[in-house]
Amino acid sequence: MIKHAAFGVLFCGFSLLAFAQKSITLDDIWKNGTFASRGVSGYVPLKDGKTYCRKISNSSGGQFVVKYDYQSGIALDTLIHNGRIASNNALASFQFESFSLDATETKAILSHKTEQLYRHSFAAESFVLDLATSKISLIHSQKIRIPTFDPKGNFVAFVADNNLYIKDLKKNKVKQVTKDGQRNAIINGSVDWVYEEEFSMSTGYQWNEDGSALAYYKFNETKVPEFSMTLFDGLYPTNQTFKYPKAGEANSVVDVYVYSLKGGKSAKMLCASENDQYLPRITWTKNPTLLSIQRLNRLQNKWEILLADAKTGQTRVSHEETDARYIDITDDLTYLPGGELMLLTSERDGYRHIYLHKVDGPEIMQTTKGAWDVAEILGYNEQSKQVYYSGYEASSLEKHIYKIDLDGKNKTDLTPFPGMHSATFSADFSYLLHSVSTINSPSVTSIINSTGTQLRILEDNHALVLKMQDYKLSQANFSQLPIQNNVDLNYWIIKPNDFDINKKYPLLLFVYGGPGSQQVINAWGGANYWWHQMLANEKGYIIACVDNRGTGARGAEFKKMTYKQLGKFESDDQISAAKYFGSLPFIDSTRIGIWGWSYGGFMSSTCLAKGGDVFKAAIAVAPVTNWRFYDNIYTERYMQLPKDNADGYDLNSPINMVEKLKGKYLLVHGMGDDNVHFQNSAEMVEKMVEQNKAFQSAYYPNKAHGISGGNTRLHLYTLMTNFLLENL
Repeated sequence: MIKHAAFGVLFCGFSLLAFAQKSITLDDIWKNGTFASRGVSGYVPLKDGKTYCRKISNSSGGQFVVKYDYQSGIALDTLIHNGRIASNNALASFQFESFSLDATETKAILSHKTEQLYRHSFAAESFVLDLATSKISLIHSQKIRIPTFDPKGNFVAFVADNNLYIKDLKKNKVKQVTKDGQRNAIINGSVDWVYEEEFSMSTGYQWNEDGSALAYYKFNETKVPEFSMTLFDGLYPTNQTFKYPKAGEANSVVDVYVYSLKGGKSAKMLCASENDQYLPRITWTKNPTLLSIQRLNRLQNKWEILLADAKTGQTRVSHEETDARYIDITDDLTYLPGGELMLLTSERDGYRHIYLHKVDGPEIMQTTKGAWDVAEILGYNEQSKQVYYSGYEASSLEKHIYKIDLDGKNKTDLTPFPGMHSATFSADFSYLLHSVSTINSPSVTSIINSTGTQLRILEDNHALVLKMQDYKLSQANFSQLPIQNNVDLNYWIIKPNDFDINKKYPLLLFVYGGPGSQQVINAWGGANYWWHQMLANEKGYIIACVDNRGTGARGAEFKKMTYKQLGKFESDDQISAAKYFGSLPFIDSTRIGIWGWSYGGFMSSTCLAKGGDVFKAAIAVAPVTNWRFYDNIYTERYMQLPKDNADGYDLNSPINMVEKLKGKYLLVHGMGDDNVHFQNSAEMVEKMVEQNKAFQSAYYPNKAHGISGGNTRLHLYTLMTNFLLENL
């Protein structure tokens, strides 16, 4: 049980609200960084379990990686110092964006001049640093991707030009493992766009336990259709063309190989790559010759764990699950020391829980049970035989940190107080970096020990908490509202701090609503929190957010009931929620609006079309307007293939509801959006013009799905604020 001295600090922010005088401005939120919260970045546990290191910077450009003692907090050593690197390598200066240590903690990989590729991937100039001498050596002559030490620190694997390389650090020689890499054709050691986006991965290789072999992906994407985006970057615009498989279209053919460092050759694992399937994870077992490969069928309702002999490539199925709807891929598969057992999570009993299996497949026992969801496995302590995990047992609004014996006994909530908790454990699980926030309070990050006792605070955002007392703020409060079939939906609501129950207020709903997502959680909301507070306390709006059916942390049935009909029940729920709020005496039912981004933009568009008598206005930022335009892994997981579920695609896409639009509609999109393509908004505009529907729109050249950079967010939120003031 955490004895958290900072907990009182978390909730002091509203004690002086009655005297608050300052007004929140858009410049404060989006330009000046007035309300920026602080976290703890660049944190790495060290192998002894008693120390950790952090990257810190100062205002004069100094960059340091400092080693600390967990128990005392004393700084023990400076492992990396950019000034020392510059002087010891005859450089005028040296800056680095990221670092990673080898297993011996005597070397590090430093990357700088980072070039973002897609959401998770980037290329950078990368160096190996000798910590003792501060000497650096360039890994490769060009920018590379995902450089990674082998388990002994003798080699670095990396990807360049879609090929996989291994550098021998002792001999200072580079071995090119693959030679057929080609843009928009063959990818070695990395993954294609849709795997990166929808399976949340960018690394396409993995070292085995002893560093004798490297498993890697080969993607053949030659048959995947290409998508082009126009970049307005000169006198003549250019096109960025990449492989993007939309719903129903061909995928990459994916194979897995294992390269033997001793033999110098690659062996193909036999995974039936000729079939239309996905291989979303590769994980070495504790046996350095046994590789596990996770396989999904195209509809993602059959999941298998294959065990592959790294030398022969022969595979066998060790575990298989099927689902009437779909199965989510996670990173929870954990092979335990000794090589005989593994942990995994599954929704087989209706909620996501932890199961103990033999590596060869059979279930031994279910470790966690109950009408609540595990979020993720955080680690396994070999000494105590305990599993550490995060989960929603305390509340579907809050993720807490737990430990439990393998047999399900001695479960302990290490974080038994309100908020959304996260944790990173030391190597021996004696300590953890713990962070917690609430919907009304920014995060507090601290070091605690295995008994839950807080040792010290690393960052409590005290300056921001004090600053909050000077502004017009009001509490966000949680509740539930009933809909049909005795289902209650979670929501939060923000009322003006001078709220008068005898007045009528306009209402703005904020929505995301996508499968397995959550917006109604007891966690700090960042910049949107401040924008919603500004609308409430400077402009007189009531702001609310409802998690509709299909969202997460409430079991498989609640989440998966939207299967094959994305948007139908979710929009029904938002419309029902708007009607519920509109029935309250202090809500003006003639002035209800809704806004959302991405899936939320899809939802706000759908709600305005289906609920034209309920919603007066809607803002859609970067929306999907037609599910046929979106990528196949995401869309088919929830909708099946277009040829098998045409009505599910067409009846629930806003582009086919344009004739129903009544209210005021603002449509916003980044023209460089590689995820939800600008095509969605362009085609929506075409339909609205055909139907002679009035609308407002704004398009941001070269901006990706996040629509950010420079003054972009300030401009966007100024636009949205003015739209609401004019139309609600």
